[in-house]
Amino acid sequence: MSRLILSLLLVATLAACGSRDRGNFSAPRNLDNACLMERERPQYFAAMRASERRWGTPLPVQMAIIHAESRFIGDARTPVRYTLGVIPMGRQSSALGYSQALDGTWAEYVQETGNRRASRTNIREAADFVGWYNSKTRERNGVALTDARNLYLAYHEGHAGFRRGSYNAKPWLLGVADRVAARAAMYDRQLRECGRR
Repeated sequence: MSRLILSLLLVATLAACGSRDRGNFSAPRNLDNACLMERERPQYFAAMRASERRWGTPLPVQMAIIHAESRFIGDARTPVRYTLGVIPMGRQSSALGYSQALDGTWAEYVQETGNRRASRTNIREAADFVGWYNSKTRERNGVALTDARNLYLAYHEGHAGFRRGSYNAKPWLLGVADRVAARAAMYDRQLRECGRR
């Protein structure tokens, strides 16, 4: 009897942990209103402000990039690819978390910052990664940290791809970059209106 009770308690505990984590990874309710987002998830804004102080990328630009990459879903992953429409062949890429950082780029970030315990599913570390990557874009490609459009193009294509102009062959990506720039401007305006910038 005690073994059954112990098993049930273990299952209940694991279920509670899983549901709590899932809630932490869900998107904020209103992704189109920065002020409401900050009220709902102040820890996101504390993380992005810390990244802004460290690396210089303005908070609204970080927000727009994270929105484009994951819609603020902490455990976001790329879709699974299928062969013949039914046989799973793995994910489209190794992108994971708020920042959708790839394994190799994340490893470079971890090595350079010395943060060996960093996790792509942690908003503080994901925001720090976005700031770090954008500072590299400025250093390697001369893009201003306020230029959300070109920062996003470099973020998506990589520094070498951005330098080659690989995005010019991707009209859909240029559209996404334009939307990132518009969203950064919108978030900036909203945060100024509610006195948070």
